Amino acid sequence: MHLHAGTLQEPARLPLKGLARTADRLDRILGGAVEAVAAMLVLLEIIILGAGVTARYVFHAPLVWSDELASILFLWLSMLGAVVALRRGEHMRMTGLVSRVSPGTRALLEALAITAAIAFLLLILPHALEYAEEEAFIVTPALEITNAWRAAAIPAGVGLMLLAAGTRLLRFGSLKPVLLALGLTLGLVALFWLAGPALKPLGKLNLVFFFVGVVALNVFSGVPIAFSFALATFGYLSLTTATPLIVMVGRLDEGMSHLILLAVPLFIFLGALIEMTGMARAMIQFLASLLGHVRGGLSYVLIGAMYLVSGISGSKIADMAAIAPVLFPEMQKRGAEPGDLVALLSATGAQTETIPPSIVLITIGSVTGVSIAALFTGGMLPAVVLGIALCFVVWWRYRGEDLSHVARQSKREIGKLALIALPAIALPFVIRAAVVEGVATATEVSTIGIAYSMLAGLLLYRQFDWRRLPKMLVDTASLTGAIIFIVGCATAMAWGLTQSGFSQDLAAIMAAVPGGTWGFLAISIVAFIILGSVLEGIPAIVLFGPLLFPVAKQVGVHEVHYAMVVVLAMGIGLFAPPFGVGYYGACAISKVNPDEGLKYIWGYMLALLVGLVIVAAVPWISTGFLKF
Repeated sequence: MHLHAGTLQEPARLPLKGLARTADRLDRILGGAVEAVAAMLVLLEIIILGAGVTARYVFHAPLVWSDELASILFLWLSMLGAVVALRRGEHMRMTGLVSRVSPGTRALLEALAITAAIAFLLLILPHALEYAEEEAFIVTPALEITNAWRAAAIPAGVGLMLLAAGTRLLRFGSLKPVLLALGLTLGLVALFWLAGPALKPLGKLNLVFFFVGVVALNVFSGVPIAFSFALATFGYLSLTTATPLIVMVGRLDEGMSHLILLAVPLFIFLGALIEMTGMARAMIQFLASLLGHVRGGLSYVLIGAMYLVSGISGSKIADMAAIAPVLFPEMQKRGAEPGDLVALLSATGAQTETIPPSIVLITIGSVTGVSIAALFTGGMLPAVVLGIALCFVVWWRYRGEDLSHVARQSKREIGKLALIALPAIALPFVIRAAVVEGVATATEVSTIGIAYSMLAGLLLYRQFDWRRLPKMLVDTASLTGAIIFIVGCATAMAWGLTQSGFSQDLAAIMAAVPGGTWGFLAISIVAFIILGSVLEGIPAIVLFGPLLFPVAKQVGVHEVHYAMVVVLAMGIGLFAPPFGVGYYGACAISKVNPDEGLKYIWGYMLALLVGLVIVAAVPWISTGFLKF
């Protein structure tokens, strides 16, 4: 479920003069160098993890240093990816308010999003340098080198982000909003610093002030979510506690260094690879030949295709981008309304959130300790239940469709397309089998998928554009940086919350909800639908997973069952307008005005809710296959 909650728009371009021209030249040099290194790091991670799987499984001679080297390079990839994402305006953010205000106010908010990021980066940089110096005394066990080589990625990334953000400001289309934003940011930082003595006596009220008030103000003003979390956490720790701020950098490092998160860039790259090799197109053409002559048939194909493709890429953007351009033109030829198409695409995005190898499931395993293999096994059937619910809506809406002009494919043609699509359809099952059978870990299995897709593209589909690889690697690094930096900042924020005693208070409140297990599940569904619409899945899971999963266990909810309920609830929030940012992502990919889908989407969302209630009420749907 990897979705930009809106992107930092490139400032309006005017002819560049003087300082702006110099900044533009610096940005191009800096950007080109960072992108090249980040792309190389993605490639190195694929090679190192692939070599680890091969050495251990084929030659029975594990590379003891591979995980350690991959972990060191991953932190550098995440920080450099965050630099690329900031330079390209691809950090996740909410743009619901920004897109609805006047052009002048929008320009101010766009500039403020950059100055707020600069403020945090300047505040954290000295502590990041101190952290890297402290880590110099630690020697890594396998490579036996100083840990400063790894920890230096944080101050290096912070410094490069400062340069990237600074050049963006200097190239901004107008000077007035930049000056206003700088003044407002400096004023707010000074105001908070002066208010520090008054805030300390407020105790736990500061949690509401910083982690609700400050976060909400930043998020709805368009400040990227990662920096919104980071500013609130830095403010809370520095103004209301005696915690050394080097600890915040340590928590940031901890959040970005889970080895399981190495799966994120590899699955993102795999998603781009299956689109480039034509595997996604082969699957869709086969499904269309099977169901194209049925009323609403291509809508069923859309639901089925999203189910299959989600099992490959793990990224919602990759899923939708692989399917919409292939299916939508034919569906529109048959008279389908663009608004209905984008509404169904959004609904299938929510429906398929639990299908392995979902990055949200990997994140849950990373922050809660739940078995990744169990989550992957438990995620298949809940998505089927929600898919059936969507099929009922499709059946009702298309029951009167005229298909007199649609030719039914012959069995021979269907068989031919099935043969072509078979390698592509097999990929999700190959990935799952590799994890369950112990061939590779959840982190490494993506390298098997990448090797499989490359061989299929080169030998079977004869479609492999080598010229697209550099861009795919850079795009992978950028999205990885945006995702992992959020995870790091959310981890620091979650640590701040737990140190305050919030987790115990929340556990007590949730455990005391009337209705026991069912009451807890009901309030969790409501809470995570709201969180999904505001935060997006990964930050919400990192923040609340470690707090709520122990409570779920305490009230008798199986951890895999609870994971499925939570992920599906967040998916519904993410793809439901007016706040769900996933809906606007689907509209952007489909090139459909968001207003067109509004009258169609509520039927699909109601179906998803009904499906979610069934999944929550019948734990076997999530846990029934865990015994096999």
